[in-house]
Amino acid sequence: MAIREYVGAVVLEVDGREVECASYSVTESTGMQPVKTMNRSRRIAGFSTGVATFEITASVPIPVNGDEIDWFNTFDVKMVIYPIRGNGTRTAYTGCVVQEVSPSYEAEGEAKRDIKLFAVDRVVE
Repeated sequence: MAIREYVGAVVLEVDGREVECASYSVTESTGMQPVKTMNRSRRIAGFSTGVATFEITASVPIPVNGDEIDWFNTFDVKMVIYPIRGNGTRTAYTGCVVQEVSPSYEAEGEAKRDIKLFAVDRVVE
């Protein structure tokens, strides 16, 4: 059996600008909803389609020199996440809008900003 390679570190790119990123997570929701009806079986009748949503949370270090994206006024950006080695697919989230920006500090680590965004669409390239 051959050894498989898995995605390790990734690069976060915002409108063509590479952003240092300590961590990120993406929550994708299909928007599907159960249809609850009153029936003898006491089970759902089926499902209804809804609106898909994409929520992104990223934690980025705060640079000392002030060379940072103005996260609070960021809207309609494209975020691309791809493996460092280039072996794999790129995932682009388009129409990203920042919802929350909050700084966080740790005693033994660096100061970071936690950024919460939503995206209009996801494209696998």
